[in-house]
Amino acid sequence: MNEAVNAANENPRIDTVPARVGVLGGGRMGGGIAHAFLLAGAYVVVVEQHVAAADSARERIERSIDASIARGHEGDAALLKQALTVATDITAFGACSLVIEAVPESLELKTEALAEIERQLPHDAVIASNTSSIPLARLAETLDRPDRFVGLHFFNPVPASSLIEVVVSAGTAPELPAVAAGWARALGKTPITVHDAPGFASSRLGVALALEAIRMVEQGVASAADIDLAMELGYRHPVGPLRTTDIVGLDVRLGIAEQLERDLGPTFAPPQLLRDLVADGRLGRKSGRGFYDWPA
Repeated sequence: MNEAVNAANENPRIDTVPARVGVLGGGRMGGGIAHAFLLAGAYVVVVEQHVAAADSARERIERSIDASIARGHEGDAALLKQALTVATDITAFGACSLVIEAVPESLELKTEALAEIERQLPHDAVIASNTSSIPLARLAETLDRPDRFVGLHFFNPVPASSLIEVVVSAGTAPELPAVAAGWARALGKTPITVHDAPGFASSRLGVALALEAIRMVEQGVASAADIDLAMELGYRHPVGPLRTTDIVGLDVRLGIAEQLERDLGPTFAPPQLLRDLVADGRLGRKSGRGFYDWPA
């Protein structure tokens, strides 16, 4: 693994995206990833489970394109939309040289999805996972070509986030991390390259802080707003951990915490308050209410 990480730091910069990119899953995260590659000049194929989901994904991505053009991004919205294909058949990935899996954070769901993606692609194509917590080595167990597998951990909301984690497993080809880092730069993001481990760098640290903040609310130490202000004003965090949790999604935080608890132990055990809020449908910004109220 050290060889692959060193290669990411030493190889020449490659700052272009593949000509044809696939994204499995057109939800908020998958749609954001598709949007980013479209703006960078790629032809993008998004595959969803059924027609209704595909229609929603197309509408979501086209709205994002319109918003980017309105904010001053150079390009023709109509041409960008023409570069988008949304399908319900995974064989639509057949001509892609990169496919990114962006399905929910479930080991079983992701391994099944990755194996099915691999069956559709040319031998030299790259598969990437957007997992935020599951070790790549575990995801790669069902793949025939683990050397063509890498982690590309995007952050929500994708258009506004400037970071991509490039995650390198023991089986990743040595030259691939540098190529993946170039893709990130071509998207206007800053890549960091990390070793394969539960939660990688960002989720492990971010979730640890968020869970402690939730425990403090649960224990009545301070309000969510005051805890966030403590981190924003005292430690210069641009957004506090509880507002960030609302933006990420409380259900997403819960899923990551449960995975990290299994892999790393009770430090990452989700507080009961988090479980209760998710059970009550208070998922954060996407549901209109979490630790904060979010206007429609």
